[in-house]
Amino acid sequence: MRFVNYATYVEDPQLVTQIRPTHRRYTAQLTAAGKLVAGGPFTDGSGGLFIYEAESLEEAKAIVAADPYQTEGAFAHTELKAWEVVTPDPQD
Repeated sequence: MRFVNYATYVEDPQLVTQIRPTHRRYTAQLTAAGKLVAGGPFTDGSGGLFIYEAESLEEAKAIVAADPYQTEGAFAHTELKAWEVVTPDPQD
């Protein structure tokens, strides 16, 4: 099942930038494990969108909880919702 995380950052761009390398190593591990389908920042720097593959909402929550952006305080808010894919990516 897929879950979407709409995340916003705290209003401290320096903190977000400082944590970014650790966050990106974490997302690379998720991608390698098949748990991150897609993810990236919004172009205005306000946050990012992440699509996870997880067995349950609890597993998706655990993925967010372990993200360095969450543990180190860069996420101001996250909104996690189950997502039904109706139109698949044509590249898949």
